[in-house]
Amino acid sequence: MTTTDDNKYETVPCNICGGTTFTTVYPAMPRVAHDLAVEFRSSGDEPLCEPVVACDACGLQFVNPRLNPHLILDGYREGTDPVFVSQAAAREKTFARALTRIETRVPGKGRLLDIGTAGGSFIHVAAQRGWTVDGCEPNKWLCEWGKKTYGLDIRPGTHFEQHYRDAAFDVVTVWDVLEHAADPTAFLAECRRIMKPGGLLIVNYPDIDSWIAKAMGRRWPMLISVHLYFFTPTTLTDILGRTGFDVVDITPHYQWLELKYVFTRAEPLLGIVARAARGLVSAIGLGHAHVPYWIGQTLVVARARPSANG
Repeated sequence: MTTTDDNKYETVPCNICGGTTFTTVYPAMPRVAHDLAVEFRSSGDEPLCEPVVACDACGLQFVNPRLNPHLILDGYREGTDPVFVSQAAAREKTFARALTRIETRVPGKGRLLDIGTAGGSFIHVAAQRGWTVDGCEPNKWLCEWGKKTYGLDIRPGTHFEQHYRDAAFDVVTVWDVLEHAADPTAFLAECRRIMKPGGLLIVNYPDIDSWIAKAMGRRWPMLISVHLYFFTPTTLTDILGRTGFDVVDITPHYQWLELKYVFTRAEPLLGIVARAARGLVSAIGLGHAHVPYWIGQTLVVARARPSANG
């Protein structure tokens, strides 16, 4: 690993295989300076300016060189994000459907950890359905929002900082988080340590190999500055296998949001068309209607092997 520009940027090897030769997928673009607490919030949608490369050995795609992750995490911890929590009701609908799928594989329920839980919408739904829940979240404002809104004691910080005991959880969920991790291999290895053998890991991620990502190219909305890694089913299966998991299922993941919010997030891509559509749906009273959307989000279900190295 090397650092440049007074330690603001670093160059890293492949996180899966350690490779150091890469092919550029998307070149760098001029970077617009932002307050890091604004740029790296949960609802951040600033276009990615850093280059995306693919490892010549295993195919993993990631940002390289990248902003120092300590700067990113420090910025993320301090920001506020009322835009993100404005969609809590729609996210509860998404999570209720996902939890039904989880419960078909874990009918006895049990102890569940949600890593990067944001305001806690998922563990709120899970607790209502009889799960024993825990959640951690680096952003202090979101932790406080979850406490005020849901009465949840969300632990501030990453899952590394919580020092959970070995084999503590039956289910660990990672919703829209792994692509933000500075070291996905270490992230998943820690997940495996704190999971019971045979426990269920749920990972939702944006698939850069999806047809919509390929069709949209650099205009794919998931190519944003808050994402450091861009997985495919192949590379995610690889990294999960190396960290003690066996993939059980990979399927598209449909999420629900308010229609007005969807058009707001589409504005960087569609410009005046999105603004006009947002105004129209608001005018006819459909701005807060919940609608499903999909732009490459993918759900992976994996089981923890009997031993982390098995």
